[in-house]
Amino acid sequence: MIRRGMRDRLLKTCLTASASILLIIFIEKAGGQVRPPQPDIPPITVTNVATLAGLTHRTVYGGTERNRYLLETTGCGLAWIDYDRDGWLDLFFVNGSRLEGYPKGPGKEEPPVSRLYRNNRNGTFTEVTKAAGVGFHGWGQAVCAGDYDNDGFDDLFVTYYGRNILWRNNGNGTFSDVAIKAGVAGTRNRWNSGAAFLDYDRDGRLDLFVANYIEMDLKTAPTPESGPCLYKGLMVACGPAGLTGARNILYHNDGNGLFREVTEKSGILATTGTYGLGVLTSDFDNDGWTDIYVANDSAPATLYRNNHDGSFTDIAAEAGAAYSGEGKPQAGMGVTAADFDGDGWLDIFKTNFSGDTSTLYRNLGTRLGGLVFDDATFPSGIGLNTRWLGWGCGFIDIDNNGWRDILLVNGHVYPEVVRLNNESGYAQRKILYQNLGNGTFRDITERIGGALLESTPGRGAAFGDYDNDGDLDIAINPVNGSPVLMRVDSRTGQNWIAVRVEGVRSNRSGLGARIRVTAGGRTQFDDVRSGGSYYSQNDPRIHFGLGMSQKVESIEVLWPSGTIDRLSEVPANRVVLIREGSTLPSPGANR
Repeated sequence: MIRRGMRDRLLKTCLTASASILLIIFIEKAGGQVRPPQPDIPPITVTNVATLAGLTHRTVYGGTERNRYLLETTGCGLAWIDYDRDGWLDLFFVNGSRLEGYPKGPGKEEPPVSRLYRNNRNGTFTEVTKAAGVGFHGWGQAVCAGDYDNDGFDDLFVTYYGRNILWRNNGNGTFSDVAIKAGVAGTRNRWNSGAAFLDYDRDGRLDLFVANYIEMDLKTAPTPESGPCLYKGLMVACGPAGLTGARNILYHNDGNGLFREVTEKSGILATTGTYGLGVLTSDFDNDGWTDIYVANDSAPATLYRNNHDGSFTDIAAEAGAAYSGEGKPQAGMGVTAADFDGDGWLDIFKTNFSGDTSTLYRNLGTRLGGLVFDDATFPSGIGLNTRWLGWGCGFIDIDNNGWRDILLVNGHVYPEVVRLNNESGYAQRKILYQNLGNGTFRDITERIGGALLESTPGRGAAFGDYDNDGDLDIAINPVNGSPVLMRVDSRTGQNWIAVRVEGVRSNRSGLGARIRVTAGGRTQFDDVRSGGSYYSQNDPRIHFGLGMSQKVESIEVLWPSGTIDRLSEVPANRVVLIREGSTLPSPGANR
């Protein structure tokens, strides 16, 4: 039986689709054009420089030819983090494992561990894993960053199948695992997935949200043969459908380095959301409070609206952000947000399984007493690709023209698909959608070429300007392969600004702060957030393309505390550091 809300959405979808068809027929007969002339392909090169940059380790995750359990398929994330506060982004890669284990002894293969690379400020990195003390072996999943103890140094939280790790940044180049002491370690058989720091109650301390995937015990989990579990005739790992879904977790930061689980009290357990993977935190209804969106695998997505009293309500279905435009649940993986059409509301992009499209939810704002999203996947031009299986994703202004483009990373779940001729392979290329500035996108991947066309069994993807040249670069953590670092070099001559924030009354990382930038008479905005993409952490600095504007007329920061800071007449092409309560850029802001 179809609920009234879903019935209305389905009717709206049918009417909209019919109107679109009639409009297209009319235009073709009249010879007219709906869209303005499309911009040229930007003069951009994308080069994989990982080996030259010194990123040479191998991420190990499950088997290379066949996997018996779903645990062997999901892969790991990565994080851009300036852990030593020198103004240059460093890289942290989560690593995985194999079910057969790693026997100890002379000549045996060393178990894979997470890796930390320090930025040498010359385009290269030096691995500092042992010196920093962050080498840890296990079934790693996601990583997010935030200064949970407000000491000025960003910390790392890493989820695992099993016990989580909270790496406290000691401020001297080393980290200490304090997960057990802090109360966020989790339990042995819990499959923790996407995660994000956020200050959901705006008390100046970072809380922690952890999505969970499946309640899995390898001793009793079904195998391909016992299922039997099939994908296009191939026996593959079972799930998630048919397996018991796990519940998401919310931890409140009580101060003094301690967290307290408030999952039930906060209403998180009241939702039907399960099979959680990618996590996104932002203020979607423009009320000044951070909400939480979770991409669920083979289930409706979840949108936890912040009720301002320490509790949340899942409004994804009634808001129109739970299902596809056809009213179907999708196999969501990665998720990201931006105001892609410049209307003042954050929109959501979600990657899904092969045979389906990625989904673009356009935020229509609050209407009739509630938040409303519209599935803009097909009207925007995103719905043309169904070949790929998407993971990490990001809204990035790759040509600095002031309109956020979309890049997504792909790779199949099952290594066995190499035996199928009608699939796009296990390793897959990336996709770059150019924002045309009129509510639509076009796929320019093949026109740009380079590293975008190199096939990778991709999973986590993170976006950051590691060489501080004003172009956002892309790092990828594949399964059973070495990292990918796609350096972006733009020759458009267009300008940019990046804003780094530091809270005083608000949390030190400034998570939840909203930044508005006005240049050339046009205003853009974004939220400072932790986590996102798939299992990954982007550059904490918020990057804005300015087009041909050589200065920013104004920068406005709306802090979680309620403080508002404004700067005027800021020259372009620099990083501006804004401390809460300031009216001028802080010293060292041009790094």
